[in-house]
Amino acid sequence: MTALQNAAPQNSGQRKILVTSALPYANGPLHLGHMMEQIQTDIWVRFQKSMGHQCIYVCADDTHGTAVMLRAEKEGVTAEQWIDKMNADHKADSEGFLIGHDNYYSTHSNENRELSSLIYNRLKENGHITVKTIRQLYDPEKQIFLADRFVKGTCPKCKAEDQYGDACEVCSATYEANELINPKSAYTGATPVEKESEHYFFDLPQFQDMLQQWTRSGTLQTSVANKLSEWLDSGLQAWDISRDAPYFGFEIPNAPGKYFYVWLDAPIGYMASFQDLCNRTEGLDFDDFWAKDADAELYHFIGKDIINFHALFWPAVLTSAEFKTPNGVFAHGFITVNGEKLSKSRGTFIMASTFLKHLSPEALRYYYAAKLGSTTEDIDLNLEDFVQRVNTDLVNKFVNIASRCAGFVKKAGGELSQNIAEPELLAEVIAAKANIAELYEAREYSKAIREIMALVDKANEYIQAKAPWALAKEEGKEQEVLDICSMGIHLFRALAIYLGPVLPNLTEKARTFLNVDSLNFTDLEQTLTGHAINKFKPLMTRIEMTQVEALIEETKQDVAREAAKGKAAPAAEQNKKADKKAKSSDTKPAGEGDGPIDFNDFAKVDLRIAKVLEANHVEGADKLLQLQLDVGNGETRQVFSGIKSHYQPEDLIGKNLVLVYNLAPRKMRFGMSEGMVLAAGEGKDLWIMEGDVNIPPGTRIS
Repeated sequence: MTALQNAAPQNSGQRKILVTSALPYANGPLHLGHMMEQIQTDIWVRFQKSMGHQCIYVCADDTHGTAVMLRAEKEGVTAEQWIDKMNADHKADSEGFLIGHDNYYSTHSNENRELSSLIYNRLKENGHITVKTIRQLYDPEKQIFLADRFVKGTCPKCKAEDQYGDACEVCSATYEANELINPKSAYTGATPVEKESEHYFFDLPQFQDMLQQWTRSGTLQTSVANKLSEWLDSGLQAWDISRDAPYFGFEIPNAPGKYFYVWLDAPIGYMASFQDLCNRTEGLDFDDFWAKDADAELYHFIGKDIINFHALFWPAVLTSAEFKTPNGVFAHGFITVNGEKLSKSRGTFIMASTFLKHLSPEALRYYYAAKLGSTTEDIDLNLEDFVQRVNTDLVNKFVNIASRCAGFVKKAGGELSQNIAEPELLAEVIAAKANIAELYEAREYSKAIREIMALVDKANEYIQAKAPWALAKEEGKEQEVLDICSMGIHLFRALAIYLGPVLPNLTEKARTFLNVDSLNFTDLEQTLTGHAINKFKPLMTRIEMTQVEALIEETKQDVAREAAKGKAAPAAEQNKKADKKAKSSDTKPAGEGDGPIDFNDFAKVDLRIAKVLEANHVEGADKLLQLQLDVGNGETRQVFSGIKSHYQPEDLIGKNLVLVYNLAPRKMRFGMSEGMVLAAGEGKDLWIMEGDVNIPPGTRIS
């Protein structure tokens, strides 16, 4: 944890900023996906502090809900004991990756309980809470109401098996959990029954106009605003904010046995964490940041999978409760490893704590920064590229500037020259501040890193061209050598400032070596002529591929040990396997359909060649890709296809696919799907059907 920089602004140009990242759920340890978000946030916060602004970063564990309650039960501890353990583990992981939270708290706190009740009562007083009786699926064995995501069955639309109770990941159809065919409880495998229950709803449709304006106000990335427009255009629905006992969370005021749904009190946890910090920090006032008319800035960093909660429900709740809405909600993509999803079998589902046993956190911070931009695109951690880039950029280039020059300065007495050998070069590096700062501000870290490394190359080219090691062998060249190496140190200092938000530990070591009080963006224009430096010590060591291999091997061993514990599979999984075995004798042979069709039936199907113009991941869907297809005659169509696990979007662009052209359009959760592309096989073996690249789009197949 870092000390709070300042509790009050020190100059008229200083901004007051409150920043959060998404709250990790308290049902397991953090992995490298969690760390990508926290690192992205931390870089931005450190940059703001380096610019002299008051920037406060708070976070917390998301602790409530049925999943946490059941996990604690499985571990044989109370829910409170479990979330305390998770909180300690999460803090350790974050601190290990040098995440500078000013406060890391828990949603299971008195502050959150009080704020949740306050906000709920304001929603109710303002006429935004309604109560109605609903029918829900109920697990008769566990004696618990089942959330949609804890019911699985066969999709009522496309008949795909093993789908969740709210949406199909194969055809994208949305439905009610009780519409599933052969539904099963994810807890016990029991067949649910329907029961009536009184639930509390937040009347989100009353905020339709407000959200139409707010989502287009520049608060969101354009792609995110476009995505949310699909929800808005289809009409918002009242949001169920209650759950029935048993449930681990906060009981709703004056509603015995009814609890706040976890997504109601989770974002309020941002406010509660900040309130806790205010309680412990003199001069820091909650209302200065959260009051409706507060002039402070508020920003959320989140994953693209939870954008609807943060950019629809949350601003509407804040508006009704008369609190400040966010100035920005910054969504990011997911992390893949070696081009694939995090995989336990391949050893790439890497826990944060496991990574820290083998590798420097700053190596990952730098690599993430070198890949991250301001969009919601996924980024890939290619492990070979990771090793090469960190070694080349940081060890061979950046650190090398100081290591090549420091010894000559020390030999000359340890003080930098009174002369600036190349004032134009130094001025050029310092002048880059405005552009680099702008890129950090815009979260375009990869572009900032490219700018910085281009300057690193210039610094090394200067030293290489002057070759002080050769001049040092000539008599009477001592001052020239000192001038050259001092210039190298000046350049190194400026570059260390630029990399400071990304590499806080390395920059601190550089600060000690340079013998200065700070290395902030606000210090950049200062000069160190005649300044005494300390003895140079190695700032960073090379990564060896053997370290990465050891990391992967330990991850695989962790998975193997977990499997070897002999824990029984969840009842639902056991029942599923038993059902398959019992029905195996009744299953149709592969390829056997429902009987022959006549030619007229076949002739109704209009198959055409369609060229892929765009392909993108679908936010919130594990199996879908969104395709924009050229179907000829200037017409384009959008199709959602369940092929994500087999194809990367970029691999499909330009391909000719086979489209069922006359399939009726279907309104899906993610938008309108205007046809279906054909594929062969199923499960792990699936191939999309391709046409010759020379066939014009729109050509009919006969």
